Amino acid sequence: MNSKPLRVLIAKPGLDGHDRGAKVIVRALRDAGFEVIYTGIRQTPDMIAAAALQEDVDAVGLSLLSGAHLTLFPEVVKTLRKKGLKDMLVFGGGIIPDEDAAKLRKAGVDRVFGPGTPLQAIVDYLNEKLRVAA
Repeated sequence: MNSKPLRVLIAKPGLDGHDRGAKVIVRALRDAGFEVIYTGIRQTPDMIAAAALQEDVDAVGLSLLSGAHLTLFPEVVKTLRKKGLKDMLVFGGGIIPDEDAAKLRKAGVDRVFGPGTPLQAIVDYLNEKLRVAA
């Protein structure tokens, strides 16, 4: 088992100011032993990618409720890749229809979690994905 804690960045791209869900995820991941960096609301893709690089994180989680996920999530993935983070695990959550989740997976978002997802499912997903990669 990897001895250093896994580091996850949680970000709110775009103009969405509703951050309660993101904060719940932050707390759940911290309680599960992850080191979590929360960037706060109204982040640009470039700000998110810069934070991921600077903080040397293992994964980036994006939270969005504004409906701009098909634009902003792929832009964050693209910006991460431009900054050299080609293998960064990116996951998302929010009010995202299943057909959009499929499009996001094609754009490089590994997994999308909807409302009501048990917090343990997200913890388990990250442990499985990141511990295998470590």
